[in-house]
Amino acid sequence: MEHLLRNSRVLITGGAGFIGSNLVESLLATGNEVICLDNFSTGMRENIQGFVNNKRFTLIEGDIRNCSDCEKAVQNIDVVFHQAALGSVPRSIKDPVSSTDVNIGGFVKILFAAKEAKVKRFIYAASSSTYGDHPDLPKIEDKIGKPLSPYGITKYVNELFAANFSVNYGIDVIGLRYFNVFGRRQNPEGAYAAVIPKFVKMLMLHKAPMINGDGSFSRDFTYIDNVLQANHLAAVVNNKDAINQIYNVAHGERTTLNQLFNLIKNIAVKYDSSIADIKPVHGPERAGDIPHSHASIEKANRLLGYAPSHNVAEGLEEAIKWFWRNL
Repeated sequence: MEHLLRNSRVLITGGAGFIGSNLVESLLATGNEVICLDNFSTGMRENIQGFVNNKRFTLIEGDIRNCSDCEKAVQNIDVVFHQAALGSVPRSIKDPVSSTDVNIGGFVKILFAAKEAKVKRFIYAASSSTYGDHPDLPKIEDKIGKPLSPYGITKYVNELFAANFSVNYGIDVIGLRYFNVFGRRQNPEGAYAAVIPKFVKMLMLHKAPMINGDGSFSRDFTYIDNVLQANHLAAVVNNKDAINQIYNVAHGERTTLNQLFNLIKNIAVKYDSSIADIKPVHGPERAGDIPHSHASIEKANRLLGYAPSHNVAEGLEEAIKWFWRNL
């Protein structure tokens, strides 16, 4: 079976974001025509600057909360890759209204527009935050608890709407529950920056990164190339049992924040030996954070053929190389 989507016309919402811009690059490389819809609220123009002169790339500056923007973007589209969202658990706790407006209201509008335009398949970024307070490890797709943040609630509601649309309207939907994705083009700045680029940037500045809590919390950190593979597989799979499903997208290993810091530091000293003496500082735990996150990827492997190419250490080597050249 072909594992890459080729020669199709695709829409990527949030295409100027971290994951979205990597998808743009990957899908252009396999011969697709790519439409990017972004309002640049969190996405960055520099992420897509390298594609603007590509004849197979089109930018629509618009908002998924605007029905006319959605209707324009989905015209003659084969596959939608919906990445647009207001991410971050802390952001959603501070401003649940905006997170709900974008992540639920915008989701329903772009999904409905895709249905109306007879788009063949709608693939969307779900989230490991959906598992909430369910204690079991590893996380299995059909066993979830109560979400611990407004962000987690919005991503769970997305799954409910997608399942409902597949039943009521017959559109093919696939949800990919991302687990702590990291890699090139990830932004280290701002209050809601992801932990890995933030740690790297602090070390580059010879400053001590802050770890929330005692560092024992763990995550299934997932390199961007694994996420790209899962999206391609979701786009090309034709097994009916694999469609209208939710999948964990992770590597399937658990790394504590203390272990993560040491992994990053051990790689970073190759670029700057003085980093060896830097130690982290510990701050308070973040509200809404789950203690541990560890995915079972058995379902994605069995139904999609998903086999992650990079573990955490391998992904960090690639990511830190990129950060060192570009931050």
